[in-house]
Amino acid sequence: MKVKYHLFVLLATTLVAGSFLASEKLAGIINPFSLTLLRFAGASLVLLPIVLSKAKWRIKILPTLPRAMVISLFYSAFFIALFESLNTTTPLKTGALFTLVPFITALLSILAFKGKVSKTQTVVYLLGVVGAVWVILEGQLDLLLTFSINKGDLIFMAGVLFMCCYTIAMKFLYRNDEILVLVFCTLLGGSFWMMLTLLFTGQSLQWNLIQGYSVVHMAYLIVGATLITVYLYQKTTVVLGPSVKSIQ
Repeated sequence: MKVKYHLFVLLATTLVAGSFLASEKLAGIINPFSLTLLRFAGASLVLLPIVLSKAKWRIKILPTLPRAMVISLFYSAFFIALFESLNTTTPLKTGALFTLVPFITALLSILAFKGKVSKTQTVVYLLGVVGAVWVILEGQLDLLLTFSINKGDLIFMAGVLFMCCYTIAMKFLYRNDEILVLVFCTLLGGSFWMMLTLLFTGQSLQWNLIQGYSVVHMAYLIVGATLITVYLYQKTTVVLGPSVKSIQ
C-alpha cells in the first residue's frame, strides 16, 4: 500500500527537478519574486473551483488557513533562496544540493518527532549526498582538493533547510485536514508571502512579458511543479511522515 506513496515522492521529485530548468528559462524575463507569485496564484486559481465545489471543503478553508500560512512561509522562503542563489551558482548545482533534502529532513525529524531512520534509509540518504557532491565536483576527484562553496551555494543551502522545515511543518501542523483544502490554503498563503516580498523589494509584476513558448514553461511551473508537487508532498508527508519511512 505504501509503495504507491513512495512512487508519489519519486514523481514529485522528478517534477521539482524539471522546475529548475523551467525557472532558469523564465528568470531572465521577469523578476523571480513575481515569477513565484504567479506560480502560487496561478495554481490557487486552478484549484479554487474544485475546492469551492463541495460545502465540506468550503467550510474548512478558514480554519485551515492560519496553519497553512505558517507552512507556506517556509515554502516561499525556499523559492526566494533558490532564485537569489541562481545569481551566483548554477541550476545544476542547486538541483544536486536539493537531493540533500530527504537526509536533512530525516535528521530534523528525529529531533522534532523522536523518530528513527532505518539502516536502509541511511544508506540511500548517504548515496544521495555522495551523488550531490559528485555533481558539484563535475565528476573530477582532483577538484576535491580545491573544493569551495560559493555564496550562491550557501544561500541555496539555507533554502534546503527551509524546504526541510516546510516538510516538517506539514506533518506537525496537520489536523486531519482535507488535503485539497490544505494544498489550496498553502498556495494561497504562498501568494500572500510573495506579494509581501514584491512590495518590500519594490519590484513590478511584469507578467505581460511572458509570451510565446515561455507560456509553456510557466504552465509547467504552475501545474506540474507547483500544484501537483504540493499535493503529492503533502499527501505523502501525512501518510509516510517527513522522513519518508522505508517501504513496508
